[in-house]
Amino acid sequence: MKKFLLGMSATVGLLGVHPGQKIKFEEYDLPNGLHVVLHQDKTVPVVTVGVMYHVGSKDEKAGRTGLAHFFEHLLFEGTQNIKRGEWSKIVSANGGYDNAYTTNDVTFYYESFPSNNEQLGLWMEAERMRSGKVDTLGVETQREVVKEEKRMRVDNQPYGKILESILENLFLKHPYRWAPIGSMEDLNAAKIEEFRDFYKKYYVPNNAVLVVAGNIDPKQTKKWIEAYFRSIPKGNNITKKFPKEEPITSKKEVVVYDKNIQLPAYLFNYRIPGKKERESYVLDMLATYLSNGKSSVLYKKLVDKYKRALEVETYSMIMEDYGIFSTFIIPMGTVSKQIIEKDFDTEIKKLQTELISEEDFKKLQNTYETDFVNKNSTLMGVATSLAINYTLVGDTDLINKETGIYKSITREELRNTAKKYLNPNQRIEINYLPEKK
Repeated sequence: MKKFLLGMSATVGLLGVHPGQKIKFEEYDLPNGLHVVLHQDKTVPVVTVGVMYHVGSKDEKAGRTGLAHFFEHLLFEGTQNIKRGEWSKIVSANGGYDNAYTTNDVTFYYESFPSNNEQLGLWMEAERMRSGKVDTLGVETQREVVKEEKRMRVDNQPYGKILESILENLFLKHPYRWAPIGSMEDLNAAKIEEFRDFYKKYYVPNNAVLVVAGNIDPKQTKKWIEAYFRSIPKGNNITKKFPKEEPITSKKEVVVYDKNIQLPAYLFNYRIPGKKERESYVLDMLATYLSNGKSSVLYKKLVDKYKRALEVETYSMIMEDYGIFSTFIIPMGTVSKQIIEKDFDTEIKKLQTELISEEDFKKLQNTYETDFVNKNSTLMGVATSLAINYTLVGDTDLINKETGIYKSITREELRNTAKKYLNPNQRIEINYLPEKK
């Protein structure tokens, strides 16, 4: 349930989505390979235009990490027809909001406008795809921006290196082993030709999905898409073949130091299946059961009842090829790691040997109905769900199926999946400690 996602603050375009409501959409392909998804909603005077590229940090090479995230910034520099530094000014001057985010698997750019500016949004995203500015001045400017972001969000942030620590220890072969923010040394070493090659390879119509959602006239929208996107040349076919990880068969314990913290944290991490596998949904439910809110199992035991922890959180991070199931615990005072680990193992063992109560199970299912509403309560949320489901699963209609998948999971399936994936010999333990003076 809880995932590492870069947040988006677009709140315009509130929808009346409710559990069981089918979200309607239309999808088709242009001859150059661009996949198009249209969602009409006439209840709001807003339109969201987004392009998701199937490129993330896993598409980078060791020694050149951080390129995908770097392009998230670089492609706001301008285009052949949009002057440098003018992109966001044009958007805001026309009543809009723009942003982008990068994950291990995708990069997503979007604008939300009053619906009478839909054409402008389509033209701008076509410009980004056709003639994004990749030059020395832009690269040098954005290098400094990304360095500052890394200092603020990772290097100087308490517990800021946790994601990096989890990835580099859970993945030894797959390029999930580095975080999207990447390495500043790698970005400094990259030549301008490498940036241009990256853009030419991945920012092509046949590696992207265009989503237009909101108060649109589909017939007119198709005409604009035809005019702006059809002539963009198709890129070379992209083959994605990543190394497979060997199963984790023995517990490993590592120590990571952080100069920005005073209290230690202990993390219990498991590698789990990716987004296409049903078991990833089951494990996501298990993570929610363990620590979603103050009434959850681990919170009640470790924080409320025994006062052994200041904070506890279990989350699942489901990516395209693999996922992460991790529990993060900050102990209270001098409570030892051994006591924390024993309490954690006791609750996992219960999951593996007993069925959760009917009451807890019903509450868990209700949580996912609420989650559906929250995720799709804005046009931005609907557009993101449509794009991510097509890109990572190849099934845009998963937006209408996910709640049903969660509802179909049984208590027995929760128990059996915990037994399969959450054993002590399958985990990496990270002792995340204050840096010694």
